[in-house]
Amino acid sequence: MGNSIQIITEQVSVIASTKTWIEGGAIQQLQTTAKLQGMHRVAGMPDLHPGRGYPVGAAFFSSERFYPALIGGDIGCGMRLMQTEISTAKLAVSKLVKRFGNIDRPLIEQSPAWKQRVQDLNFDDTHFEHALGSIGGGNHFAELQQVVDIFDDASFTGHGLDAKRVMLLVHSGSRGFGGEILRQHLDQFSHTGLVAATPEALSYLQQHQRALQFAYANRQLIAERICHNLAVDAKLVLDIHHNYLCQAEFDGVRGFLHRKGATPADQGLVIIPGSRGDFSYLVMPLATAAQDFNLQSLAHGAGRKWMRSECHSRLSKRYTAAQLVKTKLGSQVVCNHRELLWEEAPEAYKAIDTVIASLLDAGLIRLVAKLKPILTYKTAGGCC
Repeated sequence: MGNSIQIITEQVSVIASTKTWIEGGAIQQLQTTAKLQGMHRVAGMPDLHPGRGYPVGAAFFSSERFYPALIGGDIGCGMRLMQTEISTAKLAVSKLVKRFGNIDRPLIEQSPAWKQRVQDLNFDDTHFEHALGSIGGGNHFAELQQVVDIFDDASFTGHGLDAKRVMLLVHSGSRGFGGEILRQHLDQFSHTGLVAATPEALSYLQQHQRALQFAYANRQLIAERICHNLAVDAKLVLDIHHNYLCQAEFDGVRGFLHRKGATPADQGLVIIPGSRGDFSYLVMPLATAAQDFNLQSLAHGAGRKWMRSECHSRLSKRYTAAQLVKTKLGSQVVCNHRELLWEEAPEAYKAIDTVIASLLDAGLIRLVAKLKPILTYKTAGGCC
């Protein structure tokens, strides 16, 4: 299993090599969650970092009760990977930026056809229908990527992939809908969790499922919107949630698996992206003896190393805002939100190679392909 599985306590494990920097506060939060009633095991991923009371980049397994606060407000946040018809042989980034356009404004207001497309999904009861098809703020993004290395040709071609085609990655979730569900839950029950099979638990699970459907539809609409602007077709490669609750079994115990910023390792091919100035990796999860230690979960990205409030002061003496719209890999960044430009700078994140190295050393993944960013879209204005 390598040296990248650290056993902190009988209940707490962390997938990280000695070269993977993880903030002590994140470990403390992980240990705190292990003390929650009914909690059997918690696992931190290589991208583990502190969150608002609970760590991000982790999975939690409990029985008899579950904890909506561990999932957080962005229920269903995840990633959608598409393969477009765009050829990598004739890439003109400036033209792509222009054609990409502005995808911040409510899709339902764009045209009668888009309005009907949104309405056909029947999410008007959520009162967040206007947010469908929009990325949102924070670490959400849409990115055009190019395959630069193939490690497993059989798996790559077996999934119908073509290295000569540009990939589209969409990272977004349930927007304000999931947040509203969490607020209502906390107002009623605070952080005590819900006992399984009670009316309150069943009610939350119904809302949770609705938020997962909303998040999936949101990523689907974002991808459709981008492809429409680029005048290309694209085929689905994968769509996965990172923040959600599901039933699972470990060590013969049936219970609830909470993922908060963690990629499922039991659903086939997944993508683990770096920051906007770093590579992304397409990987195949492996079923190993270590799966109890990682709770069938993997890192969902590079993981933050700086708090958002620190980024401007740390970087403003080294870069201008204009310099941050170009990355060291030569890709272009569209982000007309000044603070977000600093907060999501590549330097604010861990190096993706250290995260991937930990997962490889633990025997949890097989590399399939490596991709680099061409164009990263955060917002053209008005995202938040």
